[in-house]
Amino acid sequence: MGVTEGAESLWVELLTDSKESTKLIVGVCYRPPNVSEEEEAQLLLQIEKAASLGQVIIMGDFNYPDIDWGNSTARTVNGNKFINLLHDNFMSQVVEEPTRNHAILDLVISNDPERIANVQVVEPLGNSDHNVISFDVWCRKQIYTGATKTLNFRKANFSSLRAALQGIDWGIMFSDKNTEQKWLSFKMILNHYCSQFIPLIRKSRSVKNHPMWLNSEVKKLIGKKRKAFKKYKSEGTVAAFNEYKHYNKCCKTAIRKAKIENEERIAAEAKTNPKKFFKYINSKKMQVEGVAPLSYNNNMVTADTEKADVLNQFFSSVYTVEEPVGQVSPNSFTVASAPTTQWLVQDMVLKGLHTINVNKAPGPDGIHPRVLRELGAELQWPLFLIFSDSLSSGMVPSDWKKANVTPIFKKGIRSQPGNYRPVSLTSVVGKLFEGLLRDHIQNYVVENGIMSSNQHGFMKDRSCQTNLIAFYDEVSKKLDSGDAVDIIYLDFAKAFDTVPHKRLLSKLRSIGLSEVVCTWIENWLQDRVQRVVVNGTFSTWSKVLSGVPQGSVLGPLLFNLFINDLGEGIMSNVSVFADDTKLCRPVNSIQDVTSLQQDLDQLAIWAAKWQMRFNVDKCKVMHLGCKNMQAPYNLNGTALGKSIMEKDLGVLVDNKLGCSKQCQAAAARANKVLSCIKRGIDSREEGVILPLYRALVRPHLEYAVQFWSPVLKRDIIELERVQRRATKLVKGMESLGYEERLAKLGLFTLEKRRLRGDMITMYKYIRGSYNNLSNVLFTSRSFQRTRGHPLRLEEGRFHLNIRKGFFTVRAVKLWNSLPESVVLADTLYSFKKGLDGFLASEGIQGYGR
Repeated sequence: MGVTEGAESLWVELLTDSKESTKLIVGVCYRPPNVSEEEEAQLLLQIEKAASLGQVIIMGDFNYPDIDWGNSTARTVNGNKFINLLHDNFMSQVVEEPTRNHAILDLVISNDPERIANVQVVEPLGNSDHNVISFDVWCRKQIYTGATKTLNFRKANFSSLRAALQGIDWGIMFSDKNTEQKWLSFKMILNHYCSQFIPLIRKSRSVKNHPMWLNSEVKKLIGKKRKAFKKYKSEGTVAAFNEYKHYNKCCKTAIRKAKIENEERIAAEAKTNPKKFFKYINSKKMQVEGVAPLSYNNNMVTADTEKADVLNQFFSSVYTVEEPVGQVSPNSFTVASAPTTQWLVQDMVLKGLHTINVNKAPGPDGIHPRVLRELGAELQWPLFLIFSDSLSSGMVPSDWKKANVTPIFKKGIRSQPGNYRPVSLTSVVGKLFEGLLRDHIQNYVVENGIMSSNQHGFMKDRSCQTNLIAFYDEVSKKLDSGDAVDIIYLDFAKAFDTVPHKRLLSKLRSIGLSEVVCTWIENWLQDRVQRVVVNGTFSTWSKVLSGVPQGSVLGPLLFNLFINDLGEGIMSNVSVFADDTKLCRPVNSIQDVTSLQQDLDQLAIWAAKWQMRFNVDKCKVMHLGCKNMQAPYNLNGTALGKSIMEKDLGVLVDNKLGCSKQCQAAAARANKVLSCIKRGIDSREEGVILPLYRALVRPHLEYAVQFWSPVLKRDIIELERVQRRATKLVKGMESLGYEERLAKLGLFTLEKRRLRGDMITMYKYIRGSYNNLSNVLFTSRSFQRTRGHPLRLEEGRFHLNIRKGFFTVRAVKLWNSLPESVVLADTLYSFKKGLDGFLASEGIQGYGR
């Protein structure tokens, strides 16, 4: 890019390996103190261009003594211009100590600061009045080269690592540092000691990967077998041939044993770590699924770096550019004053560290969750100091605002960028603090009754099933009474990504959250960046302009609070699960239709006010009831499409409220997983097949099943067939009858499990965690006979089979027949124990083997 007069710059392109896409641009610059505006503009333009070309490291004497790099502020126009240039191009300056007198004039800048390590300011060279800066540059192998390096925890010396960390006085270490500086010091020290006491291991990612079952014993025997074979080929003696046969037999035995042990481990962890199973299955595939060549500007993009950039551009295109807030203001709540920072205590940090999922991947900061969990006792104090300082100051470390985005194919044509959804990976430490703050806000919301009762998403003691039961109980009740009912299914366009930040913050302040919390959230939302990762290559960083961060812990709660007033002023029955919204009302007259249309118009006004968009093409109306007028509806002037079946929170619902299609879909999904087990798992031992079935197959047959539990015999048989096939996979069970297989394996029929599940769910509604939802679903008996327990309910009358088979009707009769000792159990565990004894002794239909 050349050299300008006055200001000087030299640029080189380095290849860190044989792949051109891993090039690193290095620039050395000099900006004199008296540089002209034109020369400075040329230099800044060169820096911006270099940053746009890929990963870059820029160093040199920039002569900006007015910039405070700790806070990224400047006292001059030129200094502010330079800071803005770095921010706009997602670059960071990593020198923290003065390089001439008391000023930081010599800088090291990069758009990938994780590459730069061990930055030191040392003595000047020769007669120079500037200090020398030394630093290391990490040049990591990209995944597509066939290998990468990961932490080898099997050989980690955690005892020495703990001892090293225990010797650090974090109070002194953090003295006179702001939150960002404390975080960077913490990360540098942790990474330094991890590199000393946790070795790296080369991990292959090519199609020639070693199988998961290959252990050291098998490797040794394979080596001996090869050696014996060479000896036999060389000597040709009977003794050499017998030696080869011996090691060949030993190899086969060891491989068979290793496979069994590996599959037993996979089965044992299937419930807590299902990814391990699918990783094992995928490792056997000849073709690795990933991002296909993408269609972009009438061309096909094939290079991983280019695919990452195309996807990043698409994911960024959905963000909302927020309009001025103006007169927009939410309704305020009268609530108690929210506490500020006193709620955060050190024990919370330790508890959070001990509950970190070690199977998750590290975020962009590179700190592995296994390290955090293993070193919880040693890291709780410095993290508590960082968390406390971050909360009180409102400063959020920049690492907590970064996300690595993995594109996951949804459905459709693989070459279309729109058919991939982004899954964000953020800092584990950042998410730890988000979790603590979320719990604090959640407690405040619950204590003050702020959250709408219509919201079931991301809420404690609420679920997809509670949402479906509550909504369709009303629908089935109206249909049973002879009413026609219209249901409107609404779909927000990229709901989580388009939440406008200022409007969100106005709502958070309106509910009385403390200014300390609101300020922290405001800074957490600002200046967020993301990059897409494809086969280990990265796109450039891009700004996140709107939305609650995907992959964050705090985001779902913030979204719930943002749409909390969605149902205000709506006369129809509204039900919400996160952004999934539906409303219904009886429509027996034109006035009823007009009222439902007015509610739709009201929702359109709400969406426009808060800068949310409905995806009208996906919004549908379903007409139910034999006397339905089939009235048309519109949203923002566009007619809604009519539907006879919708997938509602993963469950297929048709216009007759039948469950046959859902039974078929659930059986098909379960069979698909069962097929994976059959093809991918060599072992047929009970200890392998049964845990895999319970953890990976049966959940498909029982997801929200209390809502859609089958009534027709053919549907009951359809589901049961899956378990019949699964039990036949177990060695020694092939010739036995189904009932005998169940008895030997300790399984119940799925019908029996559903009946038992009905009673467990009833207990949750009447005595347990769903109790606050029970008043609208059940009615206590107005009079009590001397016989029976005191928690008996009114048994609802019905005319239609759909009402007869609905959970809130079918489960009441059996609930009323339970003994008092069972229903009055203090805990869910003791209720289950008493329930099992009662059902077995009474021979309840569906409960026998």
